[in-house]
Amino acid sequence: MNEFEAGRPVVLRGGTVLPMDGRRVLPRTDVLVVGDRIAAVGPELEAPEDAIAIDASGGLVMPGMIDTHRHMWQTAMRGYGADWTLTQYFVWFYLEHGKLFRPEDIHAGNTLAAIEALDAGVTTVVDWSHGLGTPDHADAAADALESVPGRYVLAYGNIQQPPAEWTTAPEFRDFVRRRVTGDDMLGFQIAFDVLGDPAFPEKPAFEVARELGVPVTTHAGVWGATSDDGIRLMHEHGFMTPGTIYVHAASLSADSYHRIAATGGSVSVSTESEQSAGQGYPPTWAIRAHGIPVSLSMDTSVWWSGDLFSAMRATLGADRSREHLEAHAKGETVTHCGLRADQVVEWATRGGARALGRDDLGVIEAGRKADLVLIKNDLSPVSFPILNPFGHVAFQAQRGDVHTVLVDGRVVKHEHRLLGIDLATARLQVERTVEHLRSEMGDEAWEQGMNPDIPATKILDNPYTYTDYRSDATHRL
Repeated sequence: MNEFEAGRPVVLRGGTVLPMDGRRVLPRTDVLVVGDRIAAVGPELEAPEDAIAIDASGGLVMPGMIDTHRHMWQTAMRGYGADWTLTQYFVWFYLEHGKLFRPEDIHAGNTLAAIEALDAGVTTVVDWSHGLGTPDHADAAADALESVPGRYVLAYGNIQQPPAEWTTAPEFRDFVRRRVTGDDMLGFQIAFDVLGDPAFPEKPAFEVARELGVPVTTHAGVWGATSDDGIRLMHEHGFMTPGTIYVHAASLSADSYHRIAATGGSVSVSTESEQSAGQGYPPTWAIRAHGIPVSLSMDTSVWWSGDLFSAMRATLGADRSREHLEAHAKGETVTHCGLRADQVVEWATRGGARALGRDDLGVIEAGRKADLVLIKNDLSPVSFPILNPFGHVAFQAQRGDVHTVLVDGRVVKHEHRLLGIDLATARLQVERTVEHLRSEMGDEAWEQGMNPDIPATKILDNPYTYTDYRSDATHRL
């Protein structure tokens, strides 16, 4: 029997707490959880007699991380597209094989993605679910999310139809009526892109979102796909709101950034994706100058890691690299980093909460929701010393260091093991999905999709090559 399932209070004892209310660090501090809320934060707290004590000494206690953009349905294809560009992704999912996914395949991907998120301390995920070709697919996605004890937002999308078609269809309204109930653990958004057509064919979809009172999340500033024209159309028609999340925003102009900033929107940065797939240079170096709120996301496991430690690390690297590059181009030297470790930790926690309009998440404070992560690994030589806690989270920690995870006051991972998770069934479901896709595609197409052609590389002529050079051991200059 799982001792944590009885709804007993939990107290995390003696950890270093990162409350995320600034740069404060609270050493040797307890966090008491009663019900779904943080009841108290402080040293040597008194706890109810039936409270379960978790030794957090030598570890870091932080809010649960929040991913604001993850295509969870694609997780069954983990690593398949490791050598893709964005073009190959579009061809594979949008044009050729995305339509092969059955409702049970959406369920399999979502289930595995939800499980791996919890394992990595990501307690809230926006499921950017653009594989929902039918209401059955949508029900399968929601069922999977509700089967795993995390916090999710279903961002409903359908890449097989224009947004104006599927958002205005009676079956979409029926889904919203049936499944969007205001459940605290399952939020709702509408997910679609604006391609920049002057006729603005996406307008009816925005009108549906406005009527339903739900936010829109959109891939913006994706090189060759979505541009400044889409931002301009949204702004001119009054559809840019504080709840709008602009994903990537990597190839936009200053004018578009000004429009986003002026209307209170936020940007979900998927640095691993932007720097590898080709949406544009990861934009934090630019959007920081415009005062645009930032959250982090990992995009899709068909390419990249499913944790936010990698996202934080990649974001710091990309931002600082650009800062140095810009300075060197002007003959200058960067002497102080503009982006700090505590900022990316904030983006991975409170930044996500703000993007979702959840002021009860992302902060460790009495009265807030008890979504918490304990980073502690006594068997790892990387677990000490912890001199700069924010730097440790951003550069040193990884999913294997996630010791304990609480969601809504419930312990879902403890001592590095997930609790109440049927991983065997999740594995079986994913194996069936892979078998189905491979069978439908055929072995040749399967292998070709996973291993795109390698462009020829031209080796530059080297003016310093000696015509009489020999590599044998007798050669001497």
